[in-house]
Amino acid sequence: MTVSHADLSATDLLVELAAHPELRDRAIEAWLPLARHLAHRYSGRGEPTDDLIQTATVGLIKAVDKFDPSRGVDFAGYAIPTIIGEIKRHFRDRTWSVRVPRRLQELRLAITEANATLTHSLGRSPTVADVATHLGVTEEDVLEGLEGARAYNATSLSTPITADGSTSLGDTLGGEDFEFELAETRVALGPALATLDEREQKILTLRFYGNLTQSQIADQIGISQMHVSRLLAKALTKLRTQLHGGF
Repeated sequence: MTVSHADLSATDLLVELAAHPELRDRAIEAWLPLARHLAHRYSGRGEPTDDLIQTATVGLIKAVDKFDPSRGVDFAGYAIPTIIGEIKRHFRDRTWSVRVPRRLQELRLAITEANATLTHSLGRSPTVADVATHLGVTEEDVLEGLEGARAYNATSLSTPITADGSTSLGDTLGGEDFEFELAETRVALGPALATLDEREQKILTLRFYGNLTQSQIADQIGISQMHVSRLLAKALTKLRTQLHGGF
């Protein structure tokens, strides 16, 4: 039997599709305006409109393939939540700069929708308690969702922060500063030096502050250079033990 498609409406195509699978492409094309309309509703949220239309089209194809006209449900009523669900999954799974648990992703979406609903109904910005009551969750859950939402967008370290573009965000980040460790050592050095006897302290002072050689120290103190070497090694071992907590 040959079926004429000239006068079939978009809904009729879906009904005929059950008996004539070759109508699938025509049915998808007929409902594409709906998919595009729903995609545009979510534009302006950081995702390219073309990507949203492509995602909405995938949702439309799923709706067409799974639609069962025998259930008596209008296709639009079935397709719209299917397409919107596909778009929301796209935002949930593809657009986060830092990966966070799905629970937090879904909670962020719920908080965003609750904020819009409550702002309209309350005539003011809702509090954390308002949102928690509306969603039936704890205030801690709402705060966790808001904190997780910060992972949705990230800023490149290459982003210019000056008018001429000569300085980027990455240029303002500090690196590892070994001076902090050196400062801590200097603070601990005083008490450690106090554990040495007077002659050991004098030898260390002459060697590292006076920049004298071991031979020069030996002449000044009146002992052999070898003796100075042994005393210096002994004093340094004591200091290391003190500075490293006895280890």
